[in-house]
Amino acid sequence: MPRIGIATDDDIPRLFDIWEASVQATHDFLDPDDFLLLVPIVERTLREFTPLYCVRDESGQPCAFIGVSEGMIEMLFVDPPYRGQGAGRALVEFAIAQLGATQVDVNEQNRQALGFYERMGFTVAGRSEQDPFGKPYPMLHMALTAPLRSSR
Repeated sequence: MPRIGIATDDDIPRLFDIWEASVQATHDFLDPDDFLLLVPIVERTLREFTPLYCVRDESGQPCAFIGVSEGMIEMLFVDPPYRGQGAGRALVEFAIAQLGATQVDVNEQNRQALGFYERMGFTVAGRSEQDPFGKPYPMLHMALTAPLRSSR
């Protein structure tokens, strides 16, 4: 099980790099101009959101992170070279068990994230036609309704 700890202010540039690489790897539906609009929002959010939890690689650098607010997983990003190695699963299990996470919103076009959260026990509870910024990227509102499925 990866070790999870609180991210520090010094980690913020690395967290931004993880976000950028992760979005570029999984959000092929995102218009490049819309991606550019997100950059300052994400930079500000990473500085202001607290606490952020991360998994660190063998060198001590963050390789995945999560942010939860009032039971909602607001962000979960895994650096692409670390995908499939358990960091995302560990962070979501931690968020459920320790932070009371029971909800998450997922871009409908992000089939990888949708499948991941379904494997973690979330189901679609609702849908919005637009993302929180009014862009035409439908959002699926998911709720934790089933026990976590074992990956073994």
